[in-house]
Amino acid sequence: MKNLVIEGSKGKSIGMDLSLAELNSPIVIFCHGFKGFKDWGAFNRISQTFSENGISFLKFNFSHNGTTENDQFNFCDLEAFGNNNFSIELDDLKLVIDWVEQNLKDKVDVSNINLLGHSRGGGLSILKANEDSRINKVASWASVGDFSERMPKEKLEVWRNRGVVYVYNSRTNQQMPIYYQFYEDYVLNQQRLDIPSAAKNIENKVLVVHGTQDETVDFEDAVRLNNWMSNSTLFEVEGADHVFNVKHPFKLEDKYSPQLQMALHETISFFKD
Repeated sequence: MKNLVIEGSKGKSIGMDLSLAELNSPIVIFCHGFKGFKDWGAFNRISQTFSENGISFLKFNFSHNGTTENDQFNFCDLEAFGNNNFSIELDDLKLVIDWVEQNLKDKVDVSNINLLGHSRGGGLSILKANEDSRINKVASWASVGDFSERMPKEKLEVWRNRGVVYVYNSRTNQQMPIYYQFYEDYVLNQQRLDIPSAAKNIENKVLVVHGTQDETVDFEDAVRLNNWMSNSTLFEVEGADHVFNVKHPFKLEDKYSPQLQMALHETISFFKD
């Protein structure tokens, strides 16, 4: 089931793809990361692999990730991207969980809703598990360990004065805006967005998957996450970079990298256990 659309936060839509496994299967909701989208790289193939292994898989675009309902493969709405923030993404994730609970109860086991998040999406998944009792298990791939450490503190004055900073997307050659509201929202909702506190509080089973050659989020973030949580397991993927050694675009017939294959095998086993 491709290109499902629901209403997201602040009037923007959420595009979703659903791969169903057998009746009454567990379901995994996948959360992409910063400068990510549901169809990036191997995500379509990953969705297929999960369903082939008896786990329904739903991946979605956060409403303000910069893609649109008419173009879900490119960042053509940079105004939305610039107005995105962590709170919007957490609220979007709630809307997706609500939709699963309300619309898939005759197809999947809605008492077995799980989260898988990559990078920023991993941190959001841990936060959501802490505030939403409907979540069963969480797996994080290359997850950020603390959002406060990702704030450009040395640029705050410039950011505030200009109202915007730009991040360069080397894949698309775009200068992507982030408006100062992002930081204001973080400060206003700092307690809700505190990953270390959430990690120390949750009792969910969590699998922390991280590559030893991650150039974007240091492996130490994974070590700290695992240490903070009482019911977690750390799975180290030797030689894996931030995206487990795959690139975009990735065709369905392409082969997984050995690193992604390892991460997938461990993650699917974790959710099936």
